[in-house]
Amino acid sequence: MQITRIFNDEQGNSHFGTVQIEVSDGGPIGMLSKRFEVGQMLFRETPADYDFKWHPAPQRQLLFIIKGRCEFMVSSGETRQFGAGDVLLLEDTEGQGHCSKALFNEVRHSIFITLPDDVRF
Repeated sequence: MQITRIFNDEQGNSHFGTVQIEVSDGGPIGMLSKRFEVGQMLFRETPADYDFKWHPAPQRQLLFIIKGRCEFMVSSGETRQFGAGDVLLLEDTEGQGHCSKALFNEVRHSIFITLPDDVRF
């Protein structure tokens, strides 16, 4: 299972990347990853006109988009769009960070799950 990652380099510039979540046979219920320790969970409703300029993620966290579409931009100017069912690993906690905005005048519903520093994928 592959998810998108936003991270910062040593110069504080943000980039897109990918993380491969290893899964193995879980029997009749499907493929499962190992268990990961997590911190807290936060539900969020983002307004349809949301357009948040450069900011770092407040902490390492997973973002699960439930409803709506959004666009993220990293330091290079590269943009990517995400929507319901997408998961992002936000690790750009220092430096310039990223920009994020709502698309198509849609409210976005999402879940953030914070990650302890020692949890790596």
